[in-house]
Amino acid sequence: CAQLCRRPCYCPWVPPRCPRGSPLVLDGCGCCKICARRLGEPCDFLHVCDQSQGLVCDYSTVPAGTGATCNFEDGEEGCEVNGRVYRDGEVFQPSCKLQCRCLDGGFTCVPLCQEDIRLPTPDCPYPRRVEIPGKCCPEWICEVRDQPLHQDAVSASQLLPYRCQEWGTEWSACSATCGIGFSTRVSNQNPYCRLETQQRLCMARPCPALPAAS
Repeated sequence: CAQLCRRPCYCPWVPPRCPRGSPLVLDGCGCCKICARRLGEPCDFLHVCDQSQGLVCDYSTVPAGTGATCNFEDGEEGCEVNGRVYRDGEVFQPSCKLQCRCLDGGFTCVPLCQEDIRLPTPDCPYPRRVEIPGKCCPEWICEVRDQPLHQDAVSASQLLPYRCQEWGTEWSACSATCGIGFSTRVSNQNPYCRLETQQRLCMARPCPALPAAS
């Protein structure tokens, strides 16, 4: 309760509640408990960076008037996802459904689960996507309902399979101007030769770092 400080410090009675990924550390005086600053956040003598992530207070941008920010000690770019910092070029999986790669301060992700949309067909009039216990990706099932099929639908389901001509639109522009968004297209390139809307993740550019909360 009585530590030697290098200069006068006034600590709050209750330590602050830190956001996810920001540990509680001693400030620059070595007296008060504060939340460690993360990658890209402003820093100074008192507000220290998270050394457990290899971050130091970078004063190289001070002459430009932007102030010091937390950066890697060796100057290498990195990115922060869900409170964890990844090095440039590092591949990681924030969940079993996504695989991402840190690149130039941002990150790009590709889905590991097929993001297709199954339309109703004569042999499966009520498709439904469900979570399967023990499996990461949801799967389509044909839901059974107590409704009789029309005669034309039964006849259509008995047609012989044929080889259809592949068709599809171009991928649309990313839905977000920065950060993770979605791009869509319509295509029949699937085992059933059925038109369906497909989605994939995209990122036009990384979003600028948000200012630190006061």
